[in-house]
Order: sequence, then structure tokens, then C-alpha cells
Amino acid sequence: MLIGRLGQDPELKYTQSGVAVVNFSVATGLKWKDQEGNWQEKTEWHNVKAWRGLAETCSNYLKKGSKVYVEGRLETSNWEDENKKKHYKTEVIIDDMIMLDSKGSGDASNSGSSSNASTKPVGNSSNSDDDLPF
Repeated sequence: MLIGRLGQDPELKYTQSGVAVVNFSVATGLKWKDQEGNWQEKTEWHNVKAWRGLAETCSNYLKKGSKVYVEGRLETSNWEDENKKKHYKTEVIIDDMIMLDSKGSGDASNSGSSSNASTKPVGNSSNSDDDLPF
């Protein structure tokens, strides 16, 4: 479970069999006071991937800077380059996404989606406080 902001517009692609897949990055942050009383800040970047209807919903409604809640699992892949150096990439494969931007804040508004993907826009009158992730 992550809450953060998109670092780029989602990149929607389709597999050879026509399945939608989208990739984007989400930034999460941490602020704290150090021992001297100075504010410190750290930003962590997460590679996010969604499939099928959720991928199309993310592509249609999210943009760089959008605030989102994503939920899913971690998946790490590895490969060797031509110099036999091993590389690793960890992605969050999401199965749920909630748009957290307020209504009227551009393309990432909470107007909902006609897709049957698992999304729950905040502000939808059918959501109760029990549905919120925090």
C-alpha cells in the first residue's frame, strides 16, 4: 500500500495478444527533524505496473503530479547485460488504485470511470469512511 504522487504520465502499451499494461512511477516522501532540529526530507521512487482494465483507467485518469493510493504486490525481475553484470528491477504490480486529487483538479479528477477496473474514486457518495485506507 502506497500513497504518493506520479512522477510521470502513465505509459500505456498493449501486449501482442492485446492486453493493456501501464507503467508509471510514484514518489513517496518522509519528513523528520534531525538531532539539531533541522528538517530533513527523503523521497523514494516506486515503479508501478497495472494490467487490463485498471491499466486503461490509470492511463485515462492519472497524469504527472496526480496523488494516488495504490495497493498490490512486489515483483522483482533480473537480467544480465552484455558484460554479464546482473541487474534487478522491483515493481509494484497493483490490483487497486484510488485517485486522491480533489474534484476539478484537472484530468485526474474523481469523476470515476466507466471501466470495470477496481478503482474507488474518493468523493464518490457510495464510499464510507470505512473504505478509506487511513
